[in-house]
Amino acid sequence: MQRFILGKKNQITLLGGILIVAAFIGEFGLKNHEVSFWAFSIASVLGVAPIAVQAYQALKYKVVSIDVLVTVAVTGAFLINNVEESAIVTFLFLFGAYLEQRTLNKTRSAIKELTEMAPESALKQMLEGEFEEVEVDEVDVGDILLVKTGAKVPVDGTVLKGEGHINEASITGESVPVGKKADSKVYAGTILENGTIQIIADRVGEDTTFGRIIELVEEAQDSKSEAERFIDRFSKYYTPAVLVLAIIVWAFSRNIELAITALVLGCPGALVIGVPVSNVAGIGNGARHGVLLKGSEVINDFSKVDAIVFDKTGTLTIGNPKVADAEFYSDDMDEILGYIASIESESEHPLAKAVVEYLGVKKLYSVENTNVVKGGGIVAMADGHKVAVGNVALMVQENVHISKKASEDIARFEKKGDSLVLSSVDGELKALIGIRDQIRLGVKEDLSKLRGLGVKSLIVLSGDNQGTVDLVAEELGLTEAHGHMLPEDKSAYIADLQAKGKIVAFVGDGVNDSPSLALADIGIAMGGGTDVAIETSDVVLMNSDFGRLPHALGLTKAIANNMMQNIIIAVGVVLFLLAGLFFSNWMNMSIGMLVHEGSILAVILNGMRLLRYT
Repeated sequence: MQRFILGKKNQITLLGGILIVAAFIGEFGLKNHEVSFWAFSIASVLGVAPIAVQAYQALKYKVVSIDVLVTVAVTGAFLINNVEESAIVTFLFLFGAYLEQRTLNKTRSAIKELTEMAPESALKQMLEGEFEEVEVDEVDVGDILLVKTGAKVPVDGTVLKGEGHINEASITGESVPVGKKADSKVYAGTILENGTIQIIADRVGEDTTFGRIIELVEEAQDSKSEAERFIDRFSKYYTPAVLVLAIIVWAFSRNIELAITALVLGCPGALVIGVPVSNVAGIGNGARHGVLLKGSEVINDFSKVDAIVFDKTGTLTIGNPKVADAEFYSDDMDEILGYIASIESESEHPLAKAVVEYLGVKKLYSVENTNVVKGGGIVAMADGHKVAVGNVALMVQENVHISKKASEDIARFEKKGDSLVLSSVDGELKALIGIRDQIRLGVKEDLSKLRGLGVKSLIVLSGDNQGTVDLVAEELGLTEAHGHMLPEDKSAYIADLQAKGKIVAFVGDGVNDSPSLALADIGIAMGGGTDVAIETSDVVLMNSDFGRLPHALGLTKAIANNMMQNIIIAVGVVLFLLAGLFFSNWMNMSIGMLVHEGSILAVILNGMRLLRYT
């Protein structure tokens, strides 16, 4: 019976509203007091039923909930024949609960949207080589799958054949399609906008990036912050206190209606709903913008961060060395660049790969008599010419003359923090190339936004040499820069900052960053980083997009402010209503409940503003 009554709560609310309208028509339109009385009475009895069931369930667990207060108040009003107020109070309470639930469902839209994006089927290659449609749960690691234009990628995998462009908005929040070809990684829940690809399944089910995102957001939205736990403790003692207040009012005034009204006005409805709706809406906003906040507790700490420590490589910088500067010392460079490309193509060194990428498609020559000079470079014969490619020491060893102009260029490149690659042909210096791990686009502007959000210390810690780290810090305007840092050195530095009273966030992407991510008050992982880094962090920036960091910090500050606003609204309304009850003649039960429901709607709408935060 209890389940049936609660299942029909919305229908009871609608019927109660109709009966109240009928009662007013009977009273003022038909001038029939009996019709009005019975309509209000039936509305009261029907309306109090689901509230009483909820009150009974709460009392079974020794909890004096808001439902208990309303049940006692409405029953008392009914017994003293104040059926009009008891009917209106029950209707407003149920209608408020309906609005509250509907709004919470809307704020959880991020989860709903993510779940709807989840792939349900896949085209799996069977033993005969044909592709058949199967449930996505039937796909195992190592299976080969076919993805056609317009279809969702069913699992995390690697492209074996084909090319196409994939919309990865469900993973990264970025709607610009990403080109995919052989050996490219693809993610479950993303959509192939054009082309056809075959992939091999690397991760399936809940282990996919998409599945983990859904799990993280669900856990975050269901978790409770310190503010919510305080509200729960407060309500546990506050609601019995209201009951005691009503008894005291009756004991001194002998006015049962005044005591019942005090019960209704003291209900802390807006206080209970205000903080959760802010959390849920804020976490949903983050999920849609590529920011995963792992729980409500993270919001409170992150909003107070005053020092952010960054790893350099892969966080402030791209993580892959690129050619940044180049000088050539010959008028006809086509053949010479071909010699350089031919020799560097045979090397697996990161600097060699950067040079080959920079030179692009060149005519390649046969390479003979290759001699790898340890710590220096390569000397080889290309098309009959002796070519040396390496550092300054190699050029000296090969008796290559370095002109005054070249010496000045070398000094200039080194000042910028470049790693140098010099190339000579038949003993003459022909090219100087500077390579460095370049700073991410827009990082300087993003750091400026972080300062504007109240972060006082922006610090870089890196295992790279101090000179390179200083150059990055100088270009970005960081507060401090420390090089030659091992993982344990980074952790010790963070612990020292915390000992000085700083609330520290650490941003990193590698396995070696995991201790620092775990130790910091807030660990922030770049989403393209390692699984260990993502698992040990509190916040994940999807697609390794550094530009999402200011949004993440600004969002947590907005959530924290929104919570405080809702608490002030809720407490302020209760104080206003009780003051109106004891110090004025116009306050009654119906007006009080109407104002209460208005305050609940106000905190809900205030919380929903976070869905539109940018």
